Amino acid sequence: MINQDKFKKLDEINEKAILGGGSEKIQKQHDNGKLSARERIEILIDKGSFQELGRFVKHRSVDFGLDKNIPLGDGVVTGYGTVNGRLIYVFSQDFTIFGGSLAEAHAEKIVKIMDMAMKNGAPVIGLNDSGGARIQEGVVSLGGYADIFYRNTLASGVVPQISAIMGPCAGGAVYSPAITDFNIMVEGSSYMFVTGPNVVKTVTHEEVTSEELGGASAHSTKSGVAHFTAVNDVDAIEQIKKLLSYIPQNCEETAPVVDYNRNNDEINVELNSIVPENPNQPYDIKDVICRVIDKETFFEVHKNYAENIVVGFARLAGKSIGVVANQPMSLAGVLDIESSKKGARFVRFCDAFNIPLLVLEDVPGFLPGTDQEWRGIITNGAKLLYAFSEATVPRITVITRKAYGGAYDVMNSKHIGADLNFAWPTAEIAVMGAKGAAEIIFKKEISEAADSSKKLSEKELEYNEMFANPYIASARGYVDEVIKPQDTRNRLIKGFKMLENKVEKLPKKKHGNIPL
Repeated sequence: MINQDKFKKLDEINEKAILGGGSEKIQKQHDNGKLSARERIEILIDKGSFQELGRFVKHRSVDFGLDKNIPLGDGVVTGYGTVNGRLIYVFSQDFTIFGGSLAEAHAEKIVKIMDMAMKNGAPVIGLNDSGGARIQEGVVSLGGYADIFYRNTLASGVVPQISAIMGPCAGGAVYSPAITDFNIMVEGSSYMFVTGPNVVKTVTHEEVTSEELGGASAHSTKSGVAHFTAVNDVDAIEQIKKLLSYIPQNCEETAPVVDYNRNNDEINVELNSIVPENPNQPYDIKDVICRVIDKETFFEVHKNYAENIVVGFARLAGKSIGVVANQPMSLAGVLDIESSKKGARFVRFCDAFNIPLLVLEDVPGFLPGTDQEWRGIITNGAKLLYAFSEATVPRITVITRKAYGGAYDVMNSKHIGADLNFAWPTAEIAVMGAKGAAEIIFKKEISEAADSSKKLSEKELEYNEMFANPYIASARGYVDEVIKPQDTRNRLIKGFKMLENKVEKLPKKKHGNIPL
């Protein structure tokens, strides 16, 4: 029989490890509106399913007094469990131990669960709350970061990777979340930046706060680094759970399917009146999205960034799809640098994880101007083109109104591999808008006319009648069917059902060279 003292000792060590940096530091986390590392895991993981790994790991450093402070766990809680019954791996940095700073043993724990996730085909969730590299360990800390970055890269496109920023994330620490698929930031208590306000002030003489420089608002609206924002830790974790419900475990599987009962709601006459008669009048593309998908299933990604394109997950007849849609309410729905990058990133995620793509198109073209050209609209716009062209998942496009110029090609046209393309009767598929086209084609006639303004209007009308419709494209087979808006949902359900066993292989190669 085992000596009871040994059990007692194990219980004592466990209690010590679970306390992390101690009750006072945990209380300080609470005072700052933050949960502890273990509390975050408890909310994320199904009750009773968490299995911790490496609870008793210690650092091996002796410099700068570290030999006198050797806490259990080394500032990160790692392990596996289930979320809604599905396996996930998780690490949660513990700010109560060395400020959650990363060093050799800390990194080794994270690397271990990342390797296990790759071998077993399950998502990795990182709950980041760290002061950065542990400077007392020097280059060993930097090596630990690089070990993680390497795994992030190997895991990319193999298993989903989600990062929640729930405190500081600065310097080299930011590159791991940057490589992962989705970032969620907590408003008011998290920030990300390569160099902090003090360095910025020294180098550029800019006065800026941590929140202004790299807070949730800055990264969700300006940089696009954050895909989601949350009001607190609990909200962030609930968003992670919701996100997981739309995506598969790995690149070999498909997303979970929820029960769906057909309620004869596939016909929606409200769609018939959404597009205004005036082609220059905006409308909210989200009104279209919400009427063609299953009710209340749209989960928008990058909601506050590049609002001229809308991306997100939804369900159609109970199955997960990715939605990419131009937004006429913002910049008339044009494609620019930010929207192209936003769309491309989302398309590539969906393609990597077998999530079919629905594209709702109303695009007048690419945004003109020196700012766009000098900042690289050519290569950035090509990212979206490349992403769609490379995608092998089922792809369906619905042209609701404008489909002009190169943007028509880029937005999942037949020419770049779309499987089905539908158009509403309101669709305008042409090289450019009627006014610009008329000024070029009929330049001489207009200039010689007694009333050039009247002549231009006549020629605009003539061009519109000839080209601002879906029928020429339909005659060429570029559009499979012109449909009434009310029938869109029905066509999409049937179309994706038909495509669910689609197999398409790209030419053999090591990898493509996407225009980065």
